[in-house]
Amino acid sequence: MIGSGKTTIGKRLSAGLGLDFFDLDEEIDRILGYSFHKLVEEKGWLAFRELEYTLCKQFSKLDKTIICLGGGTVRYEWNLDILRGTGPIILLEAPLDILVERVRLADRPRVNPGTSLEEDIQMIWEASKEKYYSAADIIYHTDRKSIDEEVEQLKAIILQQIGRTS
Repeated sequence: MIGSGKTTIGKRLSAGLGLDFFDLDEEIDRILGYSFHKLVEEKGWLAFRELEYTLCKQFSKLDKTIICLGGGTVRYEWNLDILRGTGPIILLEAPLDILVERVRLADRPRVNPGTSLEEDIQMIWEASKEKYYSAADIIYHTDRKSIDEEVEQLKAIILQQIGRTS
């Protein structure tokens, strides 16, 4: 979900594991040469989803890499079809009020136009939570510990999941 800490935790986790890191939204911005917000504003979410799918295909070929997917990536089966089996998919969760607080400063385009940030995030969660849960190999709450503690705990979980020891 948006605001769950994907980028912050992903960057630290990849550094702690000695793995490469890619953030889908940052890669889209890099490819476009401008913020994906402008793409959504000018061409709509479909143009964003098409570029997202292209990147998911590229990401699925990488090894020893942590990928921070976009908040909506797993809501689309075509993305999951190419990502399943490439490594553990982790769902980072936090209560709605925490997600909203974390996202408030980022002026992100609404998935549900005409809604408040709170309404938008709630609608996304309610409409898609089953997809998030079914896509996840690991579910982790990001509102209970410090970021450093979360990263260390996730590092141990991932190493166990992939059969390595630290």
